[in-house]
Amino acid sequence: MNTKNSFVLGIGFIIGVAIMAFILSKGIIAYKELDRTVVVKGLAEQEVKADLVIWPIKFVKASNDNTELYEGLEADTNKVLSFLKELGFSDKELTVLAPSVTDKFAQSYGGTDRIKFRFTGSNQVVVYSNNIDLARKAMKELSILGKKGITFIQNNYETKARYLFTKLNEIKPKMVEQATQSARNTAQKFAQDSNSNLGKIRKASQGQFSIRSRDNNTEHIKKVRVVSTVEYYLVD
Repeated sequence: MNTKNSFVLGIGFIIGVAIMAFILSKGIIAYKELDRTVVVKGLAEQEVKADLVIWPIKFVKASNDNTELYEGLEADTNKVLSFLKELGFSDKELTVLAPSVTDKFAQSYGGTDRIKFRFTGSNQVVVYSNNIDLARKAMKELSILGKKGITFIQNNYETKARYLFTKLNEIKPKMVEQATQSARNTAQKFAQDSNSNLGKIRKASQGQFSIRSRDNNTEHIKKVRVVSTVEYYLVD
């Protein structure tokens, strides 16, 4: 009786070990299958129009009389303001900075005979507006004031108009969706080429959004770009 029980227990133990080995082998195979992954990147790009412009308008004047110089700068400032308001800008979109005046005699370490004008000065009117089209129109027509005797400083870093796009949060969700779909399409193609099926996402990361001008000639048109990196499981 004891021998029979021992035999039954032995058979049961062997069967149990076999079943356990089978289960473990399946688990290892499944683990290895899940361990096969592919990492892909998805790109989303969109062109948008800037919605904010910051445009410093700088003008200069020279004179041998300090009072005359300040009066001249004030007169030119009023002409610039009138010009911009006639085009359609409001007072809250225009900011007048304090004038800057230099006495060349005070800076001269040698003779002053070659200095034609003792005093030179400048002032700025800064346009801060959401009306991009109106600002670009004003830039083209600024020469009207130049013909009236105002000397503008242009084409340098200090007076360069800056165009900004401030509504990124409004287009973020759609662009992330597009980048993710682009990554999935790439992964799906890879899976097909490798005779595999595309599984679930193992992990994903979203790159930073970048906003750049389309080119140097159309800086009011911005190109928004984002790249998403996604890792998918591959299954047979």
